[in-house]
Amino acid sequence: MTEVRNEIVLQDIRKRFGETIALDGCSLTIKPGEVHAIVGENGSGKSTLAKILSGVVLPDSGTLSVFGQVPQTPMQARRLGVATIFQEVLVAESLPVVDNIFAGSDSLWRRSRSRAIARSQSRDILQRFTGLDIDPDTLVRNLPLSVRQWIVIARALVAKPRMLILDESSAALDLDATARLHAEIRKLRDDGCCVVIVTHRIAELIRITDRATVLRDGSVVGQLIGSEITEASLIGLMSPKQSNTGSPQERFAAQRRFGGGPILSASAVSVAIGAKPLDFVMSEGEIVGVTGLDGQGQANFLRVAAGILPPFAGEVTAGPVGRSVRVATLNDAVNQGIAYVSGDRAREGIFPNLSVLENFSLAHYRRHFGEFGWIDWKPLKKAFAVERTKLAIRMGQSSNRITSLSGGNQQKVLIGRALARAPRIMVLDDPARGVDVATKRELYALLKDFAAAGGAVLYLSSEIEEFMGFADRVLIFRDGSLFRTLPGGELSEHALLAGMFGHADASAISFELEAAH
Repeated sequence: MTEVRNEIVLQDIRKRFGETIALDGCSLTIKPGEVHAIVGENGSGKSTLAKILSGVVLPDSGTLSVFGQVPQTPMQARRLGVATIFQEVLVAESLPVVDNIFAGSDSLWRRSRSRAIARSQSRDILQRFTGLDIDPDTLVRNLPLSVRQWIVIARALVAKPRMLILDESSAALDLDATARLHAEIRKLRDDGCCVVIVTHRIAELIRITDRATVLRDGSVVGQLIGSEITEASLIGLMSPKQSNTGSPQERFAAQRRFGGGPILSASAVSVAIGAKPLDFVMSEGEIVGVTGLDGQGQANFLRVAAGILPPFAGEVTAGPVGRSVRVATLNDAVNQGIAYVSGDRAREGIFPNLSVLENFSLAHYRRHFGEFGWIDWKPLKKAFAVERTKLAIRMGQSSNRITSLSGGNQQKVLIGRALARAPRIMVLDDPARGVDVATKRELYALLKDFAAAGGAVLYLSSEIEEFMGFADRVLIFRDGSLFRTLPGGELSEHALLAGMFGHADASAISFELEAAH
């Protein structure tokens, strides 16, 4: 009995949201002192399961025992020692760092620590996580996405949890930051904490997970332990129809040829103060990857290329030689057929109070005003049906709020919104963030077809596996500047990591590689 009271046990859990069955008889046990991954395709029920464990959502039927008790609210779950880091980066942007980290730690009438101690602890924990000296009185809205993600992680860890649930919590982190998070997870596991990870980053979970439970259509379809946890076994359980298609590298290993003329150019562009200027030309039919450790200038480069940020120096142009047009604003970019998809969908992508169809249609209203200024919904619904089929968006009614979809399916709506504009250039900031492995394959196959038809793709990813056999070349940024360009034939995990850590010679990085893993 004592042993059971140290475990988390779910038995025949069922949950519906209207017509959508999120969980359909889900049963599993989570033990102390282990890292337990919950894996599955988008819409398989992973995030719903995390919310039930956190007391945010109550099951329709079935039994739940968290350390021998049943949390009915998030507060009850917190008192039992449950801390959850949800998929979206949940911060109060108008409040300072210190208040965000210790939100929920104090009662209505009494503080658990003095303001001075809270500020000191906030500075120390973020310095340990990020390597940066961040003023705890800084307003969160002034910080980049990755630091906001660390603030949410810090909030969970200061609670000293008995069970930590991480729902895609490394999606906003780069390789180096993810390695730091893994180190913290291992410490918690060794101290007897139950660590539950919900993630699509298969390479990541293989390195850190002790046990993996695979969900499909709301049910448990298999469980893997230790060395059984491999990419092939996970993909096979998640989606049997994909089990024989091989890895993403194998799927996209066939060599492509691109011979179109220049379509996007950057001349003497600097994306940060003091950064070295860079020259860049992308051709029709080309797929160019962009990477680097967090905050090295790669995200700014994408935003400059998409007309969202002005460069500190130089200029970006779009179009063929002799007829190119300067891209200085977002309106310029749109007029030149450049479509941008942000990696921060909560702040820069979705409108949570609008429906799925309305979110999809936002970029297209101007072209579909009918008589007397009314919106003509017929072509919009038709366009959405095409993209919904193409991207295999799992959803209920298109009139439901977009927040009724899983994070991965929300991302698909945003990508579909961009593709429906028939752009010539796609600029994507971490397009596969929060997307399952099968959908990643479908997405990259779609982008490959887009490039083969004469388009061009510029995309950033923090998962280096996503470049292999897909990108024609990869730009590696460091210290705000372009550090190295790797052609497709030279791409390897070792070479990419070497460049990210500042080594032109991949053989000089063995120590950093071990630390990162």
